[in-house]
Amino acid sequence: LIFLLSGLSLELNQLKDAASNVKLNSLIQAGTFVAWPLLIGLPLYKLLSTALGATLFPQALLDGLLIMTCLPTTVNMCVILSSAAGGNTASALCNAVISNMAGIFLTPALLYQFFGTTIQLPFMQMFLKLCSKVLLPVTVGQMLRATRVKTFYNSHANRFKRFQEVILLSILWNAFCTAITNNMGLSVRHGLALLVLLPTVHLLSLGALFKFFSLPALKFSRPDVISAMFCASQKTLAFGLPL
Repeated sequence: LIFLLSGLSLELNQLKDAASNVKLNSLIQAGTFVAWPLLIGLPLYKLLSTALGATLFPQALLDGLLIMTCLPTTVNMCVILSSAAGGNTASALCNAVISNMAGIFLTPALLYQFFGTTIQLPFMQMFLKLCSKVLLPVTVGQMLRATRVKTFYNSHANRFKRFQEVILLSILWNAFCTAITNNMGLSVRHGLALLVLLPTVHLLSLGALFKFFSLPALKFSRPDVISAMFCASQKTLAFGLPL
């Protein structure tokens, strides 16, 4: 439903422009699959492997943190956050698709490099899932723009935007409840350590990415900067949890 509404709200030219912005898209994907694992994941892994860090982060948890840095961006979160913050929603949508498609190949390659373990992912199943959950709803939304639905949407755009945000909150709540129900296997001490570490790393990454994409030399507009910041700073739970 989120992507149906996104497709309904975006002009086709906006999607074309976003998909053809090679410089922005390349930098976002580089941030996701290069900067995160090499500049954050590995240094953090080595730092927390010390005697002091090992008391708070057992080996399995350290492996999970390193795996997290190798994941593609979120599918839902980056699109809705970009929209809510006045970012380039079309760019966020395109990079969510690009990142999750690339992650089918790049994430196993990174994990093989770090852990020496080969991971076989169901490429066709993941591709079809991405098409059914993202590309198909966006396409239907684009088709609805040729009908009276577009006029109805435009006259109630603010309400639909709030509705998208409610959907996102329900997704987050469902993910949280599922993780608790299935028992994450964390002690209170380890959970508290993560509660401090992850928000800190995420906030620092948001600030660093905003500064980077705001560099005058890159000549990105503010909406592009906002969408790039959210896309390059998010990591997908749906992709990472099975790994």
